[in-house]
Amino acid sequence: MIWRNIASNFLTLLIIILIAAAGAVAWAKRQYSQPGPSAVAACVQVAPGASLNAVSQQLSDQGVVSNGYIFRAGADYAGKSRDLKFGSYLMAPHASMEDIVRTITAGGPSTCGTEITVRIGVRENAVVLRDMNPDTGQYAEMLKYDPATQAAPEALIQATEKPDARLRVAVAEGVTSWQIVEGLKAASFMSGEIAKVPAEGSLAPDTYDVKRGEDRAALVKLMESKQAAILQAAWDGREMGLPYQTPEQALIMASIVEKETGVADERSRVASVFVNRLNQGMRLQTDPTVIYGITEGRSVLDRGLRRSELTRRTAYNTYQIDGLPPTPIANPGRAAIEATMKPETSDYLFFVADGSGGHAFARTLAEHEENVARWREIERARGEATTSPVQGE
Repeated sequence: MIWRNIASNFLTLLIIILIAAAGAVAWAKRQYSQPGPSAVAACVQVAPGASLNAVSQQLSDQGVVSNGYIFRAGADYAGKSRDLKFGSYLMAPHASMEDIVRTITAGGPSTCGTEITVRIGVRENAVVLRDMNPDTGQYAEMLKYDPATQAAPEALIQATEKPDARLRVAVAEGVTSWQIVEGLKAASFMSGEIAKVPAEGSLAPDTYDVKRGEDRAALVKLMESKQAAILQAAWDGREMGLPYQTPEQALIMASIVEKETGVADERSRVASVFVNRLNQGMRLQTDPTVIYGITEGRSVLDRGLRRSELTRRTAYNTYQIDGLPPTPIANPGRAAIEATMKPETSDYLFFVADGSGGHAFARTLAEHEENVARWREIERARGEATTSPVQGE
């Protein structure tokens, strides 16, 4: 009888323990998957070779996770305890332990901490150092310098040496291939040389994450393959009846559209003007092509075009030649390429700057001349030298 009571009590106790254990497991699972305690974004840094224990302690100290033991147990249960990828990762407010484990084991470019970007622009290049403010989840610019006129600041050199710094190259729409090659020289965290300047228009403007020591020529090849894919996709989806016989001709037109307007909503309308002119056998008469014939894409022409330059016949002077120039005049972005393949339907044949950053469009020469006269008044009021009254400007 006594042994029967002992056995019954033991069984009851075991059931209670099992119920408690099941409850503890269920509670831990909820803790692992439910929103975390941090009300602000947090930058989590995983050092090279860091252990899960060290990372969990850091997360606990930062107030990002509520329980380091549950974090480690959850990662181990998911089979990810040995999959940590070093880097800096921005965690959203109230990120769960499950989300954090998924992020720091997936790897990829750092999304917070120190970021160094080489910006290649039409008029200038710059190297920019930014750091993430975890309280706002936004990057704050710490310093910026022009590599063409200034030596690299010591703070930037030190930041570049951080193993988890995010390194990037940002290429603006409308830069030439020569400008890109020259700009990549400012990326001191890269290596290697580029044997020759790639074909004009063949490089995709975008922001590229790179690794320390990555070969410059390899990045150029990536830009080429990306631009080729963008061009082919746009060509495959183009409208029928356009005056381009090949994707290469469309790329030439896209580069002209890119250089003519920086207003996103205008690209397809500008493209329609040039399409209409080609369809009617009119010359394009656009300044950017003439400028490219003068500079060969190696500099910016900081003055108006001279009458002698407009009347001189060159392969790129669309006042003097019929149709398109022989090559693109810059590297157009995706939006300009797509606008060229699907231009707006219009009967516009002319456009000129309107003083607001955009353009005034006209159907007839008389309308265009009125728009040009208004633009001349704006230039005079600003004290600017007047530019050539081109048909496609």
